[in-house]
Amino acid sequence: MFRHATPARGLTSILKAFATLVSVTVIASIAHAQPVQASLPTQDLYAGMHRIVTEVAASPDQRAIGLMGRKSLPDNHGMLFVFESPQRQCFWMEQTFVPLSIAFLKEDGTITNIEHMEPLSRASHCSSEPVRLALEVNQGWFEQRNIKSGMQIRGLPGKQ
Repeated sequence: MFRHATPARGLTSILKAFATLVSVTVIASIAHAQPVQASLPTQDLYAGMHRIVTEVAASPDQRAIGLMGRKSLPDNHGMLFVFESPQRQCFWMEQTFVPLSIAFLKEDGTITNIEHMEPLSRASHCSSEPVRLALEVNQGWFEQRNIKSGMQIRGLPGKQ
């Protein structure tokens, strides 16, 4: 005898297949989840009269994660990367969604150069000379406030 699939049986099969697909997608998403930085200490920095609320990434793990996985960065906020010693520093944006500008800073806070970084890019953006600090903010922040190379960022950790 020939059996016909009932509409309910067909719907059940479709729902089971959909549930399996959703489960696999969720598991894959968890396996490839973007790292997001744990809460970091903050420091108020100043570029001219402009205040920047910065999270301070000082350990290798904190620096490796940086602003990865974030979908936005509030106005006048940023991340300060602190390295153990002055070296030529390079940054990229492979898992970062927010367009950023980065200022590379000498020990005294003098900006050596400012680079613009595009989201989800592996392009390297490097300091023009050895630095111990790097400050990331929303792209264009420095230009909008007429902050340029040679100017100084004040309020750095360990500095007055």
